[in-house]
Amino acid sequence: MLYQLYESQRSLMEPFADFAQSAAKAFNNPLSPMAHLPQAQRMAAGYALMHRLGKDYEKPEFGIRTVGVDGVNVAIHERVEVDKPFCELRRFKRFTDDAATLTKLKNQPVVLIVAPLSGHYATLLRDTVRTMLKDHKVYITDWKNARLVPLSEGEFHLDDYVNYVQEFIRHIQAEYGNCHVMSVCQPTVPVLAAVSLMASRGETTPLTMTMMGGPIDARKSPTAVNNLAMNKSHSWFENNVIFRVPSNFPGAGRRVYPGFLQHSGFVAMNPQHHAKSHYDYFQHLIKGDDTSAEAHRQFYDEYNAVLDMDADYYLETIRTVFQDFSLVQGTWDVKGVDGAIERVKPQDIKTTALMSVEGELDDISGSGQTEAVHEICSGVPKARQHHLEAKGAGHYGIFSGRRWRDIVYPAVKTFILDHNTPAKGDRKKTARSAA
Repeated sequence: MLYQLYESQRSLMEPFADFAQSAAKAFNNPLSPMAHLPQAQRMAAGYALMHRLGKDYEKPEFGIRTVGVDGVNVAIHERVEVDKPFCELRRFKRFTDDAATLTKLKNQPVVLIVAPLSGHYATLLRDTVRTMLKDHKVYITDWKNARLVPLSEGEFHLDDYVNYVQEFIRHIQAEYGNCHVMSVCQPTVPVLAAVSLMASRGETTPLTMTMMGGPIDARKSPTAVNNLAMNKSHSWFENNVIFRVPSNFPGAGRRVYPGFLQHSGFVAMNPQHHAKSHYDYFQHLIKGDDTSAEAHRQFYDEYNAVLDMDADYYLETIRTVFQDFSLVQGTWDVKGVDGAIERVKPQDIKTTALMSVEGELDDISGSGQTEAVHEICSGVPKARQHHLEAKGAGHYGIFSGRRWRDIVYPAVKTFILDHNTPAKGDRKKTARSAA
C-alpha cells in the first residue's frame, strides 16, 4: 500500500514540478516581462529549487563520449555485451585513428568493474569508469531497476548475483584469456564468492581482485548502516521495507525494497548537509553562479536517481552479510545455475592477486571491514596482497573525485600492471587483443 501511496503522491506533484520549471524559466528569460519584475531573480531561483525538489529522477546516462590518452582524444562507444533479466554487462569500446595510441590501447589490461546493487545506478561510478578508461579496457555491471523486470523473468536472489558475476568473468575470459575484477562497496562480498567458487572448481580465476570499501567482515568497526542491519530482525525488514510494485510498471506485483525508501534513508543519515546544499543552490542561482549551480544539479541528478531491489536479493544480503556473517564464518552455500549447492571457500583462491582499498573517513564500510579479505584469502601469497587506506577519503572518495584520481587510482593502476600476467600454476590461455 505504501508504494501505491507514494506513486499517487508523485503523480500529484508532477504538474506542480512542471509548473515550477516553467515559472523559473519565465522569471529568468530576459525576453519575458516577468524577468524585469522586482525580485525576479529570487523568484526564478525559488521556482528552480521547487522544481528539483518535486521532480522525478530517471536513470542517468554514463555520457562518456571521449577520454584523453596521452594527449589524444579517444572516442568511446558504449554498448551492451550481455543482457540478463536483472543486469546488463556494458562495455566502453575505445576508438582512435592515431596508430600509436591504438597500439597502446590494444595492449592494456581489461577490467570488469562490478557496480553496487544497493540503491543507486551503476552511473554512480561514472568517474571510476572515465578514469579507468585512460589505461584499461573497461566493462561494468549495469544493474536493472527491479520494478521494470516483469514477473515472468523469475526471481532474483543473492545466489543469482554471484552466478551473474561468474558468467561475466567467463565471457571476458573467452574474449581476452583473462581479466582483472574491481568491486566497489556491496559487491565485494558476492564477487569474492564468485571467484572463490571458480577457484574451488579449478577454473581460471581473474588475474587480480580489487576490493574497495565493502563489508567483507561487517563485524569490524560497525557503522550506522551496519548497526541497522544487525540490530533489526530479518522479519522486521520483510514486514517494514518490502512492498509490491504498483500496476503502472512492467514489474507489477514483484516484491521489492523500493528506491524511494532507500533514498529517504540516504538523506536521513545527514539531513543537515542536504538542507544546506539545497539552500546553497538557491543562493548560487540568485548570484548567477552557474558553475556551482550546475555542480549541484549534476550531483543530485545522480544521488536522487534510485532503483528498486528485488526483495529476495535484498533480504538475503541482509542476512548473509550483516547478520550471519556467512562469508567470514565459512558457512555460506551458493546455489549454482545447475542447481548444485557449493560452499564458498575463499582460501581456495591461489593465483589471483588481491588488493583492498578503504577510506580513512568511510562512514558506510568501517575501518578493517574490507581489509579483512586478506585474512580469509589465506591461499593468496602475501607478496601478492596489498592494502591501501586513502587518507582523508570518505566512502565516495575512494571511487570518485580528487582523492580517487590522485591517491587511489594510481595505486590501483600500478597493482593491476604489476599482476597483468598469470601467476605460476595458473592455466594460461591465448588472449585476443582489442581496444
